[in-house]
Amino acid sequence: MKFGGSLLDSRNLGALLEVAGARGAVVAPGGGAFADAVRVAQREIGFSDRAAHAMAILAMEQTALLLADLAPSFALCATSEEFTGAFAARRPAIWRPAAMALRADVPASWDTTSDSLSLWLAMKIGAPRLVILKSAEVQPGGSPDSWSAAGLVDAGLPTLALGYRGEIACVGPAEPAVLAAALAAPSRIAA
Repeated sequence: MKFGGSLLDSRNLGALLEVAGARGAVVAPGGGAFADAVRVAQREIGFSDRAAHAMAILAMEQTALLLADLAPSFALCATSEEFTGAFAARRPAIWRPAAMALRADVPASWDTTSDSLSLWLAMKIGAPRLVILKSAEVQPGGSPDSWSAAGLVDAGLPTLALGYRGEIACVGPAEPAVLAAALAAPSRIAA
């Protein structure tokens, strides 16, 4: 599941992590305020999108460390081997993305954010489903194209979704019951 960085401000943060943990989810973190700082710095200083992309991945890494501190029952995974160990131990996991995502074959731009990287991870670890949790209200149904057009997911996700054989659900608002329902039942959106 993609756990957006904006959810760090949610009054439901602990409950959302509990639901994800109870369902054995793999959590791909967003960059949140850490990535926002990269956006501001790029505007003010003027460094390349390549550098900003790498820095935004490191922002996701910081969010992962924060989430792991709040939810110590999750395994913190940086490699495919660590995910294999977490799965074997039947532990939920939080992705530390730097080791894998910095080498990912994805465009280095703001069109490829943690939304696309969560899908890339789902493909890499063979996840049959990806649930993208948003703080905003999300109407049932839709597709990667419509979610991107509505500004719910990044512009790169629809193209990446063409290569994913699993299911994708974009859900919100970020309420524990909404997340529990999304993780419990297969989505009806096939990419």
